[in-house]
Amino acid sequence: MTAPHRTAVPTGHRDADRTDTRGFSAATAEAFATAFRHHPAGVSLISAASPAGPVGLTASSVTSVSIDPPTVAFSVMHASRSATAVLDSPTVVVHLLADTHREIADTFARPGTARFSDEQRWAVLDTGEPYLPDARAALRCSIERIVPAGTSSLVLARVLSIAVTDPARPLIYLDRRFHTLDI
Repeated sequence: MTAPHRTAVPTGHRDADRTDTRGFSAATAEAFATAFRHHPAGVSLISAASPAGPVGLTASSVTSVSIDPPTVAFSVMHASRSATAVLDSPTVVVHLLADTHREIADTFARPGTARFSDEQRWAVLDTGEPYLPDARAALRCSIERIVPAGTSSLVLARVLSIAVTDPARPLIYLDRRFHTLDI
């Protein structure tokens, strides 16, 4: 990949590092999706307790934000009942998934599928949230801020407690499919 062409501007000018935008196209939904389709992301499952029962969704948008205080961010699309319930919950558990969780990640990514089954080996924390004990790591978080962003919301969540299991190969999402990252 080549770097954008830099245009020389007289010294002292506030736009001295101007970049030529040739090669850029309009930021359409299709172009945006294509750009991120080829960018790998770790796969997580976010669960919460709601008045109607446990809820959860698969996310590839989880990222660390701060170590002090420990904070993560993730986005959820408004289109699902699970997303609404997660956004309405004061606390969530963010599970960082291993390659052995491909089936559960797929289940929680699709609407109308059977979730929280005995075969999936869920537990319930003393605080009420559903918890997947064999996740690579689980972070119990309080939702601190929700920022609307188009058809989604960006969630900032403070990590309250962490459970880490034995290291396992992480589950990755790339080009609309789950993959294993060999480490």
